[in-house]
Amino acid sequence: MRSVTTQAIVIGAGPAGLMAAEVMADAGLTVMVADAMPSVGRKFLMAGKSGLNITKDEDAAAFLAAYGQPLPPAFAKAVGDFGPKEVMDWAEALGQPLFTGSTGRVFPTVMKASPLLRAWLARLSGLGVTMQTRWRWQGWADEAHRFETPDGPVQVQADVTVLAMGGASWSRLGSDGRWAAQMPDAVAPFAPANMGFEVAWSPHMARHFGTPVKSVALQAGDAQSRGEFVLTRHGIEGGGVYMIARAVREGAPLSLDLVPDWSPQKVSTALARPRGKASLTNHLRTVLRLDAVRLALLSEFGRPFPDDLAGLIKHLPVAHTGPRPMDEAISTAGGVRFDALDDGLMLIGRPGVFCAGEMLDWEAPTGGYLITGCLATGRIAGRSAVAFASGGKV
Repeated sequence: MRSVTTQAIVIGAGPAGLMAAEVMADAGLTVMVADAMPSVGRKFLMAGKSGLNITKDEDAAAFLAAYGQPLPPAFAKAVGDFGPKEVMDWAEALGQPLFTGSTGRVFPTVMKASPLLRAWLARLSGLGVTMQTRWRWQGWADEAHRFETPDGPVQVQADVTVLAMGGASWSRLGSDGRWAAQMPDAVAPFAPANMGFEVAWSPHMARHFGTPVKSVALQAGDAQSRGEFVLTRHGIEGGGVYMIARAVREGAPLSLDLVPDWSPQKVSTALARPRGKASLTNHLRTVLRLDAVRLALLSEFGRPFPDDLAGLIKHLPVAHTGPRPMDEAISTAGGVRFDALDDGLMLIGRPGVFCAGEMLDWEAPTGGYLITGCLATGRIAGRSAVAFASGGKV
């Protein structure tokens, strides 16, 4: 078995790992990055296929509140120190002009992730960071890291380590959660986040698959969303669903308000209009201006209609059978618990080993929060590793 020695190793080459590598190399450490995939940043590149949303331009309090409460103090500090403004400054320093959309979401002008990643990798190369791909981490051998590589087993001895191996979704891009078996006492079970939900549709719904549902409000407990979503043959997907997915996953019943801009009284008054020979469906279409997909949802989840039809339209229960498979989720909850880490994101049971990114037990809504959280925790882990390597306080 070949042995390698380095000052610092980062395991996982997504945004968190690359940020940790940048911080450590910029401080003068010799840094090696190892990743299990044939190339680096694969999930980052996938996130940018429809436009790389790197952060959201909003004040610090609102930005932190979007992650849900209570926030682990170490995570809150990481994002507080490296939030939207800092992320935007960092991307622009890599030569990537940005623009802010009408909802506050921030994108590179070119929209794609690949130019930013290329510029970032060039910066890291200039700092002396080396990349090893197709190196799959197998855990520890005493204090050394074990890897399976194309050239056979390798052991790496490092003064400091940053683990940034991602969560447990999109395994084909490298985030498979297999690393959790190496540290079971420090890991909370994984759960899907920003995911769709299974619905056992009636056959008449098939003609609506792929149809966007607009002008609807979704509610689950205290969580509400006015975002658009889509009906698929498996159930419901899309940004509007993702915004309330955590509450639904945790047991809150999901309901739809089919006319969110109408008061219950206004709905009742409209329904009371004479309908003559018109069918109930045509009456609903006319007086409430319901489109075909909302009428189909009302029929799917509401029949037989109760006497209080107005109440049903304002609060239509959605019968689902739970989340779609975790590997389809945009991200995951669960991972390394914060009570297994110190304030510098170092594993309490393994001095010199730090954790960052999606492998930590936090979750983010869509809208730039996930990438910002990964960059912020990678930065803290890298800075803490530098302090540890120099014998300073973490």
